[in-house]
Amino acid sequence: MHTMSQALISPELLQKSDKILFVAHLALGDFTYMQNCFRAFARAYPHIRMHLWIDEVRRTPDASQWPHLKKYALYDWVRATGMFDRIYDQTYSPELYRQSIAQAQAEQYPIVVSFAVLVRHLYAELVRKISPHGFVVAQKKRVRLLDIRKHLAYRKLDAFIPAYKSSELRGEHISALYAGWFEQLFGLTTSAQERFPYVDIPAQWQQRARQDLSAQGVPEGAPLVFLNAFSKSEERSWPLERMLELSQRMRALPAWREAWFVINVVPEKMEQARALLARSQASNAVLFSAEENFFQLPAVLALCSLIVSVETAVMHLANAVHVPVIALMRQTSPEWIPIDTANSTVISVKSRKGWITEIAVEDVLACIQAKDG
Repeated sequence: MHTMSQALISPELLQKSDKILFVAHLALGDFTYMQNCFRAFARAYPHIRMHLWIDEVRRTPDASQWPHLKKYALYDWVRATGMFDRIYDQTYSPELYRQSIAQAQAEQYPIVVSFAVLVRHLYAELVRKISPHGFVVAQKKRVRLLDIRKHLAYRKLDAFIPAYKSSELRGEHISALYAGWFEQLFGLTTSAQERFPYVDIPAQWQQRARQDLSAQGVPEGAPLVFLNAFSKSEERSWPLERMLELSQRMRALPAWREAWFVINVVPEKMEQARALLARSQASNAVLFSAEENFFQLPAVLALCSLIVSVETAVMHLANAVHVPVIALMRQTSPEWIPIDTANSTVISVKSRKGWITEIAVEDVLACIQAKDG
């Protein structure tokens, strides 16, 4: 690591600051690559305590949604890293959001940085509200001449990170983009090797993963294949029926005859998935959901010989646990391809705006057969 002089936040300010607040609407995929940046910052500035505000973009006054939002798996992971002295993870209701702002204001942060890439002007307003007298930075987008509110919002910033478009990245990976933000802000440079994702899985969850599989009848030592059809958005999801079909057709291949298939299901679809599995009469297939803790997911992934996933956190975590992955992707966000090209195979939809459903079971099977060679 070395520090350059033209950083947005001056070395003098960093030297005399005792804490910093980072604001982001983080998803698991973001943290998979940002974790390294936070670690680099902590090493370069060990005297600065890092606080993290995880903004919940699904914030709602509907109380029936709160239990599900409160249990967001990312919180388990961020807490377990031990990197952050304070984590604001109660922003899922309007009232808790207001309380969080008041708590953050009481901290009197000397530096607040927003990495938010949605409604950026609102985050520009938020960081200044949290720290009326501190040095505040946020992302900034070009604004139409008459959009007065946005002009005023961005004027409150002491510095800004220019917004990015997928089309402008020219083949750059998302990890390089995040590293670039930290370089612009603090003058921190990280090598490609230092950007490779990692996840430290506590031993209790490694043990628990084996126990849970055993309880479902999976023989110890059987080759495992993890199948994930679910993404938060419909256009990036694959029908669960196809994953079941894939599992049974893989079992017809000599290399996978003894394999067991762990089929990932989001908690709210578990009942449907059970009914589907029963109807399909698929053998050597078990359902899985990380309902209790985030680490249930990487712990199971780490036990697998192969992971097949749509474009979501599972795909990135596969690289972090060093298990080969076949990723089913749209063409819209090439910066999010798996970082470990040696252990990853990407099957893209043919059309520019096409949905993942354009990919057939045959396509995935052909890819697996080619790998088995």
